[in-house]
Amino acid sequence: MIVRRIALNGWRNYDFETIEFSPGINVIRGQNAQGKTNLLEAVYMLAVGRSFRSRFDRELVGFGFSSAEVLADVEAHGREQTVRIVLSPGRRKQITVNSVKKTASELAGTITAVLFCPEDLAIVREGAAVRRRLMDNAIGQLRPGYAAALTEYNRLLEQKAAILRDYRDKPSLLYTLDDFSERLCRLSARLIRYRASFVERLDGCAAPIHREFSGGADSLKLEYRTVSTVENPFASERDIYYAVCEHQEAHRKAELESGQCLTGAHRDDMEIEINGKSARTFASQGQKRTAALSIKLGEREIHLQETDEYPVLLLDDVLSELDARRQEFVLNRIGGGQTLITCCEDGGITARTGGRVITIEAGKAAR
Repeated sequence: MIVRRIALNGWRNYDFETIEFSPGINVIRGQNAQGKTNLLEAVYMLAVGRSFRSRFDRELVGFGFSSAEVLADVEAHGREQTVRIVLSPGRRKQITVNSVKKTASELAGTITAVLFCPEDLAIVREGAAVRRRLMDNAIGQLRPGYAAALTEYNRLLEQKAAILRDYRDKPSLLYTLDDFSERLCRLSARLIRYRASFVERLDGCAAPIHREFSGGADSLKLEYRTVSTVENPFASERDIYYAVCEHQEAHRKAELESGQCLTGAHRDDMEIEINGKSARTFASQGQKRTAALSIKLGEREIHLQETDEYPVLLLDDVLSELDARRQEFVLNRIGGGQTLITCCEDGGITARTGGRVITIEAGKAAR
């Protein structure tokens, strides 16, 4: 999968700029705050229909502009397509592929991307929310139905949270609580099956990469964790639904007392073990970084298995966070597909990869 060229208009600090990429490795260099990450953010938007840095689309519109536009020619499975995304504050996001209207979830398959940024080094050491986001971003690109279910789940979760927060002042809200809980249990069952399958595959891809990365010294294990009543996350959606409902019923009183949603897929986690012990608790900083890198490279392998093509790999200033050995390991494994690497000083990356160099200065590609 390849992004041939991209045009940005009113996007972040880009007034108007068109950039062409090599189908192989592209080294995007420049000083801080020039727009390197903004460029990767636009490429990521093409794959998932949202930013990886901002929750609100209005933050992507450049100062003095009423809207932001991303226009790109992409290629997947030998087919060239044009993707256009327009963001206008106060209006619904406009997405078209070859002039046909699409939703963000329908972008899946047009182009896929795997992002690795410095924040992803926290996959192991931070809380469950970071690992859920990894699962959601990856599965959403590969399974459009998952993205739609997750969007609906989050909408219902916000509404249920509002009921639990406000019912003491508005007791009538309690009449709707059980309905929201039931619908969340139903969607949880669907999300749980998707996530369990993904984590099983990710374990199969990341573990051998990690073994090679550590020189055989360490073994990596990934396991999916969901609500305690779900004994088998690979069971039928119906059986999982009943198990989640059981958990919900047992925690209904606690939810009312705490004002928090205590049952559902929003509490899931992916447990990471190194040599049979919790990586978050017992692993060294070096072991945690090796595990995080292996997981992201494993995610890339899943995309290859699914589509027979590598996804676009986005490395946002992550190499500067790694020692020389880990840098070399990553650079030796990114061949075969298109890669965009941002850095302040390339530190020999260009010479080591033979990649094309794109210099960004104040939202412009140096000619």
